[in-house]
Amino acid sequence: MKSNYKRIGDFIQEINVRNTKLDIKNLLGINIDKFFMPSVANIVGTDMTAYKIVKNGQFACNRMHVGRDKRLPVALYNGEDDIMVSPAYNVFEIIDKEVIDPEYLMMWFLRSEFDRSAWFYTDADVRGGLNWKDFCNMKLPVPSIAKQKEIVKEYNVVVDRINTNNQLIRKLEETAQAIYKQWFVDFEFPNENGKSYRSDGGEMEFDKQLDKEIPKGWKVDALSGVADYLNGLAMQNYASTTQEYIPVIKIRELSQGYTDEKSDRAKSSIQGKYIINNGDVIFSWSGTLKVEIWTGGIGGLNQHLFKVTSEKYERWFCFLWTKYHLKEFIRIAEGKAVSMGHIKREHLDEAKVLVPLSSQMEMINIIMIPIFENITNYKIESAKLLKISDLFLSKLATMEG
Repeated sequence: MKSNYKRIGDFIQEINVRNTKLDIKNLLGINIDKFFMPSVANIVGTDMTAYKIVKNGQFACNRMHVGRDKRLPVALYNGEDDIMVSPAYNVFEIIDKEVIDPEYLMMWFLRSEFDRSAWFYTDADVRGGLNWKDFCNMKLPVPSIAKQKEIVKEYNVVVDRINTNNQLIRKLEETAQAIYKQWFVDFEFPNENGKSYRSDGGEMEFDKQLDKEIPKGWKVDALSGVADYLNGLAMQNYASTTQEYIPVIKIRELSQGYTDEKSDRAKSSIQGKYIINNGDVIFSWSGTLKVEIWTGGIGGLNQHLFKVTSEKYERWFCFLWTKYHLKEFIRIAEGKAVSMGHIKREHLDEAKVLVPLSSQMEMINIIMIPIFENITNYKIESAKLLKISDLFLSKLATMEG
């Protein structure tokens, strides 16, 4: 190990300030992505005076399940108001910020190599926890404070851009959902005079399938009628043992939004229809049900995932209507007496879709297509930036100066 590697414990001190006055109300936990989040713990009847206070610039970590999760949930708190965390957490701070920059230390904690080392230390612990002493004995490179601040600044430029993209994506998604509701729920889309259709007395007619009134001339179809839901392959039957491969996209990859070194590998010669590209709509119909626009690069479609395509309708239409029925699909899946709840194709047949007149569809396409193109482009850019941020983190191991 290089000479500039030092014990983490030499630069931090544990803090044990309790919520004895009960003046802190905001209880947070830490997720495996190393962010503070609202706690899901049931605290009814709990003595909150035992909970630990975390202040700006301090860290908190949960060492209890590193062996199970293979990650150490640790986060740097940057909020203005004090928070509290579980009594089982460790709260600590940097002794001298002129020696170690807090954000530099947090960057080190974000490295996948750090998590692997933490997991290694839990090997002999039957509970899968990480001993505080072992945590303190872990080492990191300590270059000059100027060098630390330099790489933190470069890293934050990339992270800030990712965060900006995520904000833009959220706003675009909210806009798309609002337009969808205006058209397909409230029926207040613009009429030929630019006024809200239903409020301006637009003609409605009763539909027996939906048991409600819909705009005159609109037709009712099924999800399976407007789009093709292609189930993936059992990719273990197409595993690649050579360097000619594509990563397999499973529910795990869909949830995290990208493939990585842990992703399975499939032969690149699989049928083209089972290959996923950026911009494809993917629907997980078993286990964790969700629908996403994939932007994690080329991959192979695994079983339990649908690739949603249509020759008749734009991708936004298929995406939003699938998402509209997602809550009901989740309810159906949760009602299954099996470990991995799922839906069947018959549920796609039963899920109804409203199709406007062709002239009206052209009108909404003009609005929706650019929105979804922008969402896709921002997500692709963020995926590229995420890889750059990972390079910054891997670069820490070779820091000198």
